[in-house]
Amino acid sequence: MKGVPIVAIRTVYAVIPVADFEAARAWYERLWGRPADREPMSGLAEWEVIEGGAIQLLLEPDRAGAAMLTLGVDDVAGEVRLAAERGLDLGTVQDTPDGGFRIAAVNDPAGNVITFAQEIGRPA
Repeated sequence: MKGVPIVAIRTVYAVIPVADFEAARAWYERLWGRPADREPMSGLAEWEVIEGGAIQLLLEPDRAGAAMLTLGVDDVAGEVRLAAERGLDLGTVQDTPDGGFRIAAVNDPAGNVITFAQEIGRPA
């Protein structure tokens, strides 16, 4: 059945591998506008971005730069402005070719791609 989980999932973590943990943590603190919510062990920091959903920053040099994360937001332009106030450039806001989404994407210091996406609906 579509939309019905096989098991009762209560939490989802997106893991972003990095080679330079301290530089990446400082960058993500600026992106999220706050320090990590938890650091459960050395080389791991996490930010709860929605109830039951967190983004984890993990010291994993062999996998650094390979993650792609898309975050659905209400206002991409607003996220770009907030990031700019914190000293980060999220790039140009643009509409996808089919016109269904407005996006802005940025690479973190490790090269992982973080995309903010706002659903705007397809033109009639």
